[in-house]
Amino acid sequence: MSKSKPLRRPPEGGYARGDETRRKIIDAAIHLFGQHGFDGASTRDIAARAGVNAPALQYYFENKEGLYRACAESLADESWQVFEPAVLRAREALARNAGTEALIDAFIGILEAVADRTIVKRSNPDSRLFIAREQSGSEPEIGSNVLDERLRAPLNEVNAALLARISGRRADDPLTIVRMISLHGQSLLFNFARRSVQTLLRWDDIDAKKADFLKKAICEQSRVMLQHWAHERDARRAK
Repeated sequence: MSKSKPLRRPPEGGYARGDETRRKIIDAAIHLFGQHGFDGASTRDIAARAGVNAPALQYYFENKEGLYRACAESLADESWQVFEPAVLRAREALARNAGTEALIDAFIGILEAVADRTIVKRSNPDSRLFIAREQSGSEPEIGSNVLDERLRAPLNEVNAALLARISGRRADDPLTIVRMISLHGQSLLFNFARRSVQTLLRWDDIDAKKADFLKKAICEQSRVMLQHWAHERDARRAK
């Protein structure tokens, strides 16, 4: 498994220019990896789209796999910046043994953050394609490893812990995991199946107002389910 290289910079000055070049290459690579897959995207085409010469890719990333890893790291870090505040609030609620409603609020807070990232602010189509290919299992494993470690694992850990407290089941209970996937799958569906959503709702586009409507609907129905599972927990304990 290759590790991403430290960012190379000129010895004196040129810091912003070096960062900008690296960013252009990553953006171009995310687009072409998303459009054509790892095998179908050539380093020559990536360099041309980024407006750099081919050796620049080797200079910054060593090889194609290093560039693919850098793309996954970039996507993970961008998403984590959105999710981290809600995750930290959720961890704090768990640490202080907060009550049921506070735990539900924490779970909804993470749902809102995910919906903001995927629906309201509209994740880049290139990013969606990159992730869709990565999830298909046809791309280099390093991308999934990065996204799992930096993004999915911490999200799943705190979400499962919240659901465990709310429902009274173990965090590793298959039902807990299925419920977690189902609740968060709502935002992913509206993100990856935008065309079908627009067709069903007879919308020409999902603008900011409509995206906010979807987010509120997701969170409202999720809150109902969370409260229901909490009532089930209390009923079991009362027996």
